[in-house]
Amino acid sequence: MMLSHPQPPITSSSLLHFVLESATFKFKSIVPLLFLAMVGCATQPTQLPTSLAAPTYDQAEPLGVGMEGWIYPYPVQHLQFEQQGHLVRMAYMDVQPSVKPNGRAVILFHGKNFGADYWENTIRTLSAQGYRVIAPDQIGFGKSSKPEIRYNFADLADNNVRLLDQLGVSRVAVVANSMGGMLGVHFARRHPQRVSALVLENPLGLEEYVPAIPKQATQSLQKQEMAQTTDSYRSFIKSYFKDNYRPEFERFVEQFSRVQRSSEYPRYAFVSALTYQMIYEGATYNELPKLKLPVLLTIGQLDRTVFGRRFAPPDVVKGMGYFPQLGKDAQKRIPDSILIELDNVGHVPHLEAPERFHSAVLQFLAYK
Repeated sequence: MMLSHPQPPITSSSLLHFVLESATFKFKSIVPLLFLAMVGCATQPTQLPTSLAAPTYDQAEPLGVGMEGWIYPYPVQHLQFEQQGHLVRMAYMDVQPSVKPNGRAVILFHGKNFGADYWENTIRTLSAQGYRVIAPDQIGFGKSSKPEIRYNFADLADNNVRLLDQLGVSRVAVVANSMGGMLGVHFARRHPQRVSALVLENPLGLEEYVPAIPKQATQSLQKQEMAQTTDSYRSFIKSYFKDNYRPEFERFVEQFSRVQRSSEYPRYAFVSALTYQMIYEGATYNELPKLKLPVLLTIGQLDRTVFGRRFAPPDVVKGMGYFPQLGKDAQKRIPDSILIELDNVGHVPHLEAPERFHSAVLQFLAYK
């Protein structure tokens, strides 16, 4: 689809000015289009208590597996269909442009430990530039149904095509974080005619996990999920953000803690184990060179995430999860891709450095 009002091209002089202004930006690919200047917004803060003790949420109202009591930033709708013999509902936000529409749409794919609500400010930023923004909770996550099925990326990719068909959207740009990056690769490979461009934000799958990480029984994974505490989960979430953990990120801990207090938590934990197996079995490493569309890699340089790290001996995984090198390697393996390295940023750049991340995405999408 074409922009109704194309943006003027970025000149070499304006690019030089930008580079001088931002010491944290590194331009890693010589491509036909020179781009990038930084804009964006920050997530709306949720204040922590003033006491030194971290909250426990012992008195908080429990959340069921459908997250019915958890407020999303935009109205949530549902698409109902059948998946592996189960009637399911896929939750999504469909946000129209807040300014004159540019005729283009973006779909956002969340990570494993997040729902579509963490895209709030990305939605707002894209909408303010004329994009229609679609932010689904994948089946098994967030406010969507959580059937006990064999999860796989092919089904999730097809589900998103169902959603686009329902909304009358023929083609989208995909912005995808973490596990969502793996889904984005599968989606682009399985339905190339539906994808105009792909943004991979610290995606999983840039290295092979199976040779290093022993396979786990689903029941064992569920047991470990059930053993989580509010404090252990907070430490886990903090590992994503490194030195960038801020009070507003506590909402992810609150959400987990309240679900854990629900009588439905054992089912939630079992589905979490099933989606772990999907990631383990759904490798994208060998799919990267087969991508035949514009790809932007945005890589937080502090990220050391290794999927399944806890299940392997430390000496086996010590060389894994080094995203500064993984980004460079992926950029070489993906034809005509662009790499943006974000210094002092961890696993979720759109929350940690929204101005830099959103600017990179907007400049990239402007020509796609």
